[in-house]
Amino acid sequence: MVESLYSDFDTAITIRAKHSKTFYENQVPFEKLKKIEGVALLSKAVEETVVLKHEQKWLNASILGVEPNFLLMTDMKKHMVDGYPSLMENKQDVGIIGASLLDKLEGYIPQSIGTESIVIYGPKRDMKMRLGRNPFNMRMVPLAGRMNFNREVNEENLVVGLQFAQDILGYESTEITAIFATVKENSDKDDVKENILKMLGENFVVKTNFEKNALIFQTSKTERMIVLVILAFIFILASFNLVASITMLFVEKKDDIETLRSMGAHRSDLFNIFFYEGLLIAAKGIIIGLLIGYGICFAQLQFGLLQMPNSNGEAFPIKLTWSDGFLILFLVSLLSVLASFFPVRMLIKRNLKTD
Repeated sequence: MVESLYSDFDTAITIRAKHSKTFYENQVPFEKLKKIEGVALLSKAVEETVVLKHEQKWLNASILGVEPNFLLMTDMKKHMVDGYPSLMENKQDVGIIGASLLDKLEGYIPQSIGTESIVIYGPKRDMKMRLGRNPFNMRMVPLAGRMNFNREVNEENLVVGLQFAQDILGYESTEITAIFATVKENSDKDDVKENILKMLGENFVVKTNFEKNALIFQTSKTERMIVLVILAFIFILASFNLVASITMLFVEKKDDIETLRSMGAHRSDLFNIFFYEGLLIAAKGIIIGLLIGYGICFAQLQFGLLQMPNSNGEAFPIKLTWSDGFLILFLVSLLSVLASFFPVRMLIKRNLKTD
């Protein structure tokens, strides 16, 4: 889930200038770059912060000017909520906006008649601020549709054609800020990255999508271990209830214990009685807990009871594996055995004389 959320929009490899925000196309040998083993598609890009206006709503956003290849690289069609994936319609530039960003602008994508449009204010470059001078280039762009990738993209991004972005931002026709690349199936993106670095030299920074979102991916990898540790603490706390139940049972059955002792029951026999009683109590809880837990998971898979925020109704994803069930069963069973064995042993030792 994390990979799909943060890898579809962030292409496999991103190339940027090391010492400046922008660079020129002639600084990169594109034909050689396309021939590097493992490189599938390339797209030049321009990124900048702009101001969007729709009626009386104003918002800051990130404009991303790209080539048409970018729509294939990000599988844009799959991520469309409304409208269609396109950067040009009837020789007119159109845009694709993040779903949450359009909601904040109180706009919508008409399904039958007409199109929604927004006004983009791009900052003029190298302009000296003076009273009465407009510091922005202003363009109106119709919206072809709205996209749904992840929270950040949905709330911040507007995708338009490369030339349109260069025009509104005052960039030269060969000036760009990044190059996006996808990697062919069965190709190692790290190997492709190293080959690109060797070709471009030290004046460029090349990162994979994992490196761009390092914190998110590292967190997702450690999350499983963190959850297991938390569950272990919960199991340990729950085991105190088992200890208390066995202790209360032992106190309540003292008279019966003395009767059994007078009939010739040994300490080992009494130990087994209370030890297995503790295991039966724990087994009941384990079985009921697993049934309820898996029942809730199956219900989520079938009916999507819980939905992710800012996801346009998308349900929280769940993956059921038998290995997780067996792992939980093992951990709880181990703690149950320990929580039954030691308390019973201590109670027998303190309250009953040696045979």
